[in-house]
Amino acid sequence: MHPPNVWQAMSRPGFLLSAWPWRSLGYLLTGVVAGAVTLVGTVTLAAVGGALAVVLVGLPLLLLLVLSGIAVARLERLRLRLMDPEPAPDPHRAPAATGLWAWLTTRLKEQATWRELGYALLFAGLLWPVDALVVTGALLFPAAMVATPLLMATVGDGEEAKVLKQWTVAGWPTAFGVAVLGLLLLVTGLYAVGVAAGARAGLTRLLITSRDREVDARVVELSRSRLRLVDAFEAERRRIERDLHDGAQQRLVALTMTLGLARLDAPPGPLADQLAKAHDEAGRALAELRELIHGIHPKVLTDYGLTEAVADAADRSAVPVDVDLSVPGRLDQAVEAAAYFVVCEALANIARHSGAGRAEVRGAHARGRLLLEIRDDGHGGADATAGTGLTGLADRVSVLDGTLTLSSPAGGPTLLRVEIPCEVRELSGARRVG
Repeated sequence: MHPPNVWQAMSRPGFLLSAWPWRSLGYLLTGVVAGAVTLVGTVTLAAVGGALAVVLVGLPLLLLLVLSGIAVARLERLRLRLMDPEPAPDPHRAPAATGLWAWLTTRLKEQATWRELGYALLFAGLLWPVDALVVTGALLFPAAMVATPLLMATVGDGEEAKVLKQWTVAGWPTAFGVAVLGLLLLVTGLYAVGVAAGARAGLTRLLITSRDREVDARVVELSRSRLRLVDAFEAERRRIERDLHDGAQQRLVALTMTLGLARLDAPPGPLADQLAKAHDEAGRALAELRELIHGIHPKVLTDYGLTEAVADAADRSAVPVDVDLSVPGRLDQAVEAAAYFVVCEALANIARHSGAGRAEVRGAHARGRLLLEIRDDGHGGADATAGTGLTGLADRVSVLDGTLTLSSPAGGPTLLRVEIPCEVRELSGARRVG
């Protein structure tokens, strides 16, 4: 939860006793000072740079004038912290290279630079005088009225006082009445200062910050969180696979061997028949467990990578599969897992639904992308949204900034294409399966 801003503070009791009136006043007063300095600097750079531009000496000054909006906007983002604890994001992007020239060309091409220049000119010409007018009208005039009795006692010799050098007050009752009125106006003025400062801060945030940049930052964070979830999911799959492989499977292997030995030692009869039946059931359970472990996360994928894992999946397919896959090494675990399970799901769909006599898996890693194509000679008409399991895999591929497309006209052929951006992590053990 973000700390409250000035608008939220004004809607609650105790605003006048909080720090917000002082923060609002400080925001406006620093705006007056910063605006006056900006006006002097802008006029000086424009005048001197324009006068010397004919001899090219003034061109750097004019360039400095264009870039001055960046400094003004940076100062304004700092001043905004007085009114809104939520930081104002910097709309500028980092240069692609290091050095002054790369920074300069990047800034001159950005819309944010020119928007900040426009804000600096508006700040210098209009906004800071408005800040000064608000402070004067809301606080200085009421403060002068509150000081009327003091003026009468010191300057007016106890007879009269001139308020704001315009209004003559005679007599102590009138002087104290004016002071009370000034006190009421001063309280009202503090609220007016809060309103003006809040509106001024809102306008500044609108002009010098980019909502697109905020949205982009949140999209990046969302993408990163999705990748972290995928990594955590893959790590959990590998943990389950290891636990089943090293735990339950080993115990089931031991049980199968024990039943087999007992079956050999038992004399013919009902006991031998029961042992034979138990031995066969244990063997089937072991085979199903191995298939389950392989479906959770195949060990061949962990140990040898995508190329060997796809070749293994093709060997176990009910439909003959030709494999032509060239990957020069190991990829990120999430990429390998997503690509492998897409291939497995596609081959399972081909065996169940396509009526194909043959399938083909082709793929390669090129230009920083993994490309996979799974094709069959079946009757076509496949639909990724019809509960084939490819929808979830498409979502999984999209998390990795990849794409999954399906082409399956009636009568065939069916082509499933996967493209995932990735880099090769290591080259050891790479080979081509064809």
